[in-house]
Amino acid sequence: MNRSDVVQFSEVEPGIIQITMQDRENKNTFSRELVKGLINAFRHIRESERYRVVVLTGYDTYFCSGGTKEGLLMLHEGQGKFTDMNIYSVPLECEIPVISAMQGHGIGGGFVFGLFADCVVLSRESVYTTNFMKYGFTPGMGATYVLPEKLGLGLAEEMLLSARTYRGADLEKRGVPFPVLPRAEVLEYALQLARDLAEKPRISLVTLKSHLVAEMRARLPTIVEQEIAMHDKTFHQPEVKARIENVFGN
Repeated sequence: MNRSDVVQFSEVEPGIIQITMQDRENKNTFSRELVKGLINAFRHIRESERYRVVVLTGYDTYFCSGGTKEGLLMLHEGQGKFTDMNIYSVPLECEIPVISAMQGHGIGGGFVFGLFADCVVLSRESVYTTNFMKYGFTPGMGATYVLPEKLGLGLAEEMLLSARTYRGADLEKRGVPFPVLPRAEVLEYALQLARDLAEKPRISLVTLKSHLVAEMRARLPTIVEQEIAMHDKTFHQPEVKARIENVFGN
């Protein structure tokens, strides 16, 4: 696959955009190409008034896998901050509604990225985790805000502190407020939901979304600054580098 094709942009039906992340070489981690492709896709959406809803999905068994080894090591060395790539809250900032069709694994920042969508659909078979603490550093990318908001404080604290992995079926039993379906049904469910939304006037969709997420948009920058301050305390430990090397080595 041409590296420029790692993000596929398609108007699958009038007003409905499907963005498919398919960086097979990097298993949909936030590679330079994937991030660039996502930013370009959402920029194109912002510049057009013909679209009404976005369906964001991955390929095969991967939705989005979070940071690359190289990216995490750069952060450990103090070469930048997670805000430099400015990708995590793109679904939140998008004017029109975004549906995350998380048909595959959502790992770390990849799971957080999906949760910033307006509607979320999970797969029973897939693994979802906020594994930041597995590497020894505190969560970033707005995770400490969006998880409690979307999943409830109890489950969010458990996921963030423990860095455990959960199958979609496990999260369904824990009462997550999202549809949890067999992987093969996730995208079609999301597309049907998109059709329901696309029937509505665009200005009404934009206006209602703006109202619904106004508080989250307003509070997120402060939360992110707090997460960066925590990173300054936790990311540069020698143990963190060893953990990154170990996790990516397995």
